[in-house]
Amino acid sequence: MQWWCAAQTAAWSWAWRPYPGVWLFILTVAAAFAWLRRRATSRDDGMRAAGITGILLLWVALDWPIGALGGGYLASLHMVQFLLIALVAPPLLLLGLPAGAVPAHARVLQQATHPLLALLVFIAIVYGTHVPAISDAAMATQWGSFLIDMAWLGGGLLFWWPVVGPGAARERMSPPLRMGYLFALLVFMTGPGAMITFSDVPLFATYELAPRVDGIAALDDQRVAGLLMKVGGGFIIWVAISILFYRWHRTENQLIEREMADVA
Repeated sequence: MQWWCAAQTAAWSWAWRPYPGVWLFILTVAAAFAWLRRRATSRDDGMRAAGITGILLLWVALDWPIGALGGGYLASLHMVQFLLIALVAPPLLLLGLPAGAVPAHARVLQQATHPLLALLVFIAIVYGTHVPAISDAAMATQWGSFLIDMAWLGGGLLFWWPVVGPGAARERMSPPLRMGYLFALLVFMTGPGAMITFSDVPLFATYELAPRVDGIAALDDQRVAGLLMKVGGGFIIWVAISILFYRWHRTENQLIEREMADVA
């Protein structure tokens, strides 16, 4: 029995397989989330729903079948895992934490979540985990696969902290700067997305040599993975930018209306 999803040489089967390591990890995340909410100075049921959604999406990304297929059979499903673990679940988890849940003024936390550092670290993780030699070496073992998943999650939380972190964390940058910050990631993700999409040969031995799933060719699978990174990742970032713009525009309009009312 495998405790974490990783590459295997066995032919793919749609028979369900248990991954107890994934279950234990998800329970740990859920327990940590509940503990942080209990210590918060305020609570919001709507935000709690966001956090729970983030936990469920992590479970979907890591467990069977997506976790198993992405772990060693299909590069496209591996990219779906990346999008869910690094770009979708982290902001939802952070939105689920009310003010006071995390010591926002802690010196180490403030330094680690500085926007420039957070962006550079996350970009390094994105590029590093999509280098074929690194990916192939890591995905060959359960521990390596686990480390890639944790790098995505940790990097995602770090990256999204200046945008949607609890309490005063999101006030570190103005809305226009937060939008620019997200757009910068969009630009940097173009590189690996294009490399994966337009390569004429399979880049990742893990997925090139894996037993085929439903006759899907390795190169076609890789191209879908690259498109998912570019188009899917871009969609997620543009949705976030649009939400930020809408809220900023609404706030500015409310301020103008108050000023006009005061003058009247």
